[in-house]
Amino acid sequence: MKFAGKVAVVTGGSRDIGRAVCVKLASEGASVVVNYNSNQADADETVAAVEAAGGKAVAVKADVTKPADVDALIAATRDAFGNEIHILVNNAGGLVARKTLEEMDEEFFNFVMQLNATSTFLACKAAVPLMKEGAAIVNLSSLAGRDGGGGGAIAYATAKGAVMTMTRGLAKELGPKGIRVNALAPGMIATTFHDKFTPDAARENVANSTPLRRQGKAEETADLVAYLASDEASFITGANVDINGGLAFS
Repeated sequence: MKFAGKVAVVTGGSRDIGRAVCVKLASEGASVVVNYNSNQADADETVAAVEAAGGKAVAVKADVTKPADVDALIAATRDAFGNEIHILVNNAGGLVARKTLEEMDEEFFNFVMQLNATSTFLACKAAVPLMKEGAAIVNLSSLAGRDGGGGGAIAYATAKGAVMTMTRGLAKELGPKGIRVNALAPGMIATTFHDKFTPDAARENVANSTPLRRQGKAEETADLVAYLASDEASFITGANVDINGGLAFS
């Protein structure tokens, strides 16, 4: 129970990797705030999964691209579990749609940046005042942030690259306070993200190009999040850790 007595906030925690992270942290003793934006039913399922694993969780609706909503999320965390946050996982984000440079407009580009990068900034800004020495922030970037992504993913890849850079800057700024900041860069993970945006043939091709010859699992990603959030990673900060089955090396 490495997270016994600790409080974790997971943005975008209602499904896929976010849900797996919530369940993993709770199974190790953390009290978890499951943030969601639109799908309360999914968030409730995540809370039920946490409780089934013997943990504690509450679902909190908040659009993490909006400062007022993020402030409300942190206020709800304090109401539920007290005045200290030990773990922040910035998982909220998404591709939104595949659009080429010709197809996208400024409004679309800005929205994708807000969803993936601005949300991370806002959550960190609101949570850090409640974080003390030993706390950890884990950001979700993407392999797209390293290699530019697949077709139509320019905005998404740019945003995830920004998350990587933000992670390094935050690590330098918050390190003297004893707060670690790391990120992970997943490759092809079997989630509804790829169900929606990646054709089956493309997914099979990526899997076959990966040394391990398969897609990753949300639970494997959650295991890495938990490691980076734990005291076992106490001398790791500013890292962007790849989890892609050997598809690409940094």
